[in-house]
Amino acid sequence: MAFGNIALGQIKSGGQVQSSAAGDVEYAQKGRVAPKYMGTLADQRDMSALGREQVLRRNFRFISILGFGCTLISTWEVILTLLSYGLTDGGTAGLIWGFVIVSVGFGLVFASVAEMASMAPTSGGQYHWVSEFAPRSGQKYLSYITGWLCATGWQCAIVSISFLAGTIIQGLIVLNDPSYNFERWHGTMLVIAITTFAILFNTFLAKKLPFVEGLILIIHVVGLFAIIIPLWVLAPRNSAKAVFTEFNNAGGWNSDGTATMVGLSTTITAMIGFDCSVHMSEEIKDASETLPNAIMSAVCVNGVLGFVMLITLCFTLGDVDSILNTPTGFPFIQIFYNTTQSYVATDIMTAILVVTLTASSITEVATASRQLWSFARDQGVPFSSVLEYVTPGWNIPLNAVMVSLVVTILLSLINIGSTVALSAIISLTITSLISSYLISIGCVLLKRLRGEPLPPRRWSLGRFGMAINIAAMAFLIPIFIFAFFPLQTPVQKETMNWSIVMYSGMIIFATVYYWVKGRHNFIPPVALVKRELQ
Repeated sequence: MAFGNIALGQIKSGGQVQSSAAGDVEYAQKGRVAPKYMGTLADQRDMSALGREQVLRRNFRFISILGFGCTLISTWEVILTLLSYGLTDGGTAGLIWGFVIVSVGFGLVFASVAEMASMAPTSGGQYHWVSEFAPRSGQKYLSYITGWLCATGWQCAIVSISFLAGTIIQGLIVLNDPSYNFERWHGTMLVIAITTFAILFNTFLAKKLPFVEGLILIIHVVGLFAIIIPLWVLAPRNSAKAVFTEFNNAGGWNSDGTATMVGLSTTITAMIGFDCSVHMSEEIKDASETLPNAIMSAVCVNGVLGFVMLITLCFTLGDVDSILNTPTGFPFIQIFYNTTQSYVATDIMTAILVVTLTASSITEVATASRQLWSFARDQGVPFSSVLEYVTPGWNIPLNAVMVSLVVTILLSLINIGSTVALSAIISLTITSLISSYLISIGCVLLKRLRGEPLPPRRWSLGRFGMAINIAAMAFLIPIFIFAFFPLQTPVQKETMNWSIVMYSGMIIFATVYYWVKGRHNFIPPVALVKRELQ
């Protein structure tokens, strides 16, 4: 018998689809995925219900997709690199209590995301869920805008993480050679080099990506201890009272509370984006169960690691003003050197960070390209016929991967002319992703409030679903507003957070394109869905 895309004569064992090597070659030549990569029967049922054909390899399992999520978000690494934002607005107390609040809040957000991922495990993620769950009158437009938000957010995320890794290398050079002139174009070249490495990894070594993600997860965990142990042993300690109760308002806001809310950008950036695994869902075995478990496990693992790093830093950072004024541009590099009094030790500790952030850029490229490919598959972007193409034999969206490289290069060039503009692009990552969460969770919440049936799922929030959705929305709305705030007052051209301009411009462009062309070409995912609701 045949089921979906499973051909006659295939052997089914333990829910897995198997085939001969000769059969694999035949499928590759036809541009389809080999039967052994089609996943479980549950995956086949999901793809059939969603109206999709399996064209990507399902070679991610729980550990590899857990590693994917943990290393892409790089929570403790991002806390180190963006430490100056939180210390300027909020101080140690603001960082610690802010991280607790943000971790709990995003736990609720990604619990909501995990449930929707179990309902519809598709690479489209948020824009697919909006298409299914939004009121019929606004389904198509809301889905389209959400697709643009996700595509924009993840393309900008590649620039963000590569820029951090590149400028950290420049900071190390400054530490070791004070005569070095911190040129912006040097940073841009490093961004391009790191992204190119990530692109090569996502093409020629794409088959090895799940295995590598498991290895990188080990580095992610072990690297944390390689950094914090020297700090525990060698650094002087701040008092617990100072760490947990002293706030800072160097940004000149009207209160410590406002300053702390603005400074949450450090912890928000460190905990946002666990939907990355969703966009790999068509490459995960038994996705409707494995994916939500991996999402929530990644949130917990990174939350714990991030909290350990944050507590360690706050107790061992020394004088705040001196490290904020470090010539390296990164307070954590100065903390490492002040603690070890060794250039070699500082170089090694910082190199660990560069390695993990470079690994994060690999996973960023994978996520961004799959999101772009999925949206192009539904004719959501210009040149969709090119971007939706999956290379036969490779079974990866190669054109979408290469477009991610081009976009990153173009955006990184902005740094040569203006660091303010590039910072706005980095902020656009946060605001775009938060918007996609707000819309998708809002749509599923509306269905719950109306008592409408939801699709069957193997991972469910049960009777707490509505309460968790409401709490997630209540958390997202204020942090979305504060994400547009500048870091300090009075606001000048150089200190303005211009992400509001870029965000508005993107929404306007997507809307205009929708009415001119998108509404005629875009295929809303709900139009392809074929299943009975519970």
